[in-house]
Amino acid sequence: MLPILGQNSLKDSYGRAIRDLRISITDRCNFRCIYCMPETGVKWKQKSEILSYEELTFLTEVFVSLGITKIRVTGGEPLLRRGVVRFIESLAKIPGIEDLAMTTNAYFLPEFAEKLSKAGLKRVSISIDSLRPRSFELLTKVNALDRVLAGIEAARKYNLTPIKVNMVVMRGINDLEIVDFATFARKYGLVARYIEYMPLDGPGEWRREMVVSGKEIYEQINEHYPLVPLHPNHKSETARRYGFADGTAGEIGIIAPVTEPFCGACSRIRLTADGQIRTCLFSLNEHNLRDLLRNGANRTDIVDFIAEAVLKKEAGHRINEPDFIPPERTMSCIGG
Repeated sequence: MLPILGQNSLKDSYGRAIRDLRISITDRCNFRCIYCMPETGVKWKQKSEILSYEELTFLTEVFVSLGITKIRVTGGEPLLRRGVVRFIESLAKIPGIEDLAMTTNAYFLPEFAEKLSKAGLKRVSISIDSLRPRSFELLTKVNALDRVLAGIEAARKYNLTPIKVNMVVMRGINDLEIVDFATFARKYGLVARYIEYMPLDGPGEWRREMVVSGKEIYEQINEHYPLVPLHPNHKSETARRYGFADGTAGEIGIIAPVTEPFCGACSRIRLTADGQIRTCLFSLNEHNLRDLLRNGANRTDIVDFIAEAVLKKEAGHRINEPDFIPPERTMSCIGG
């Protein structure tokens, strides 16, 4: 039996309030990060399969009416899709959205940062897994570190802050740069977020021995720059937060879904570019909201469908269980 829904009432079967929606607007990307998709890419969805901006705006309004307060626009690479600035502007006008953010690889931010800021985007999270040109190219298959660094500077200039720079830490690949990223955060007043390597890679080559644990990451940074814990912004926050004991600007965040799962307080769901609700990053099942919408469902039907999907949200991701099965879609197709 579905609950009676009203403002701030979208909850799963474990009593977790759902406040955070990730909206992927494209599955396409100009990078080929090794933990995200195969170097050869994946088969892109056809334009007709992708939700239009009008559909996305309408669905966002429905989600917000059910208590969603945080919206993050993702991809693939969201800045590849034409009209993204107008879309951000439409989202910014929806009453009830408290936090409007974007995850990007920053390649296009030098051209887009000012426009996005004026459209109403509040902040950006930037994927950057190496500060060394050769390593960056090996990880992304693109010689573009200078452009990404320029994108970070543009985000700073136009106050898309706090800027989070996300590093997926992989043993033997970029783990020697853990302290370098902390130094980078201190120099520019950024939030450096270290993310454990998860089984979402395109080639399917994830190996547990490549995971650098959150504990190990913390110890490396703390040895070089003593850290002090910071209070979480909210109880469902995924990162453990730290400031620098010497008072230097910048912040450290450690996200450890493999070694320290935080599923118990999860407040997040995802909407893929082709209109599928995913209740967990590692869901094996999706809920087809696109076809319901396009087949003429009214608002009540859509609300009931969303509520029913949320009630099926998993207790956790099961990465550490012997029967764990990774999702068929790569990270680039799911949305960050």
